[in-house]
Amino acid sequence: MEIIFLIIIGAAAGYIATRVMDVKANILATVGIGVLGALLGGLILRFLLLLTGLLAGFIGAVLGAVLLIWLWRSYV
Repeated sequence: MEIIFLIIIGAAAGYIATRVMDVKANILATVGIGVLGALLGGLILRFLLLLTGLLAGFIGAVLGAVLLIWLWRSYV
């Protein structure tokens, strides 16, 4: 069940992040960006701010996806 939840949150976070960063990506890439961003952002937020819960996970997913896109654009 957690994997399905991660995919759903990742898809939403990836969609928002690709729109904020103005990236043209297909559905699979958007979900991938969101899932990786959710993992990255969730770890960062939980570690730095000690926030837990659904809202913190979603905010972390969006921030992580935006960070991932920024890193990709900067170094690749």
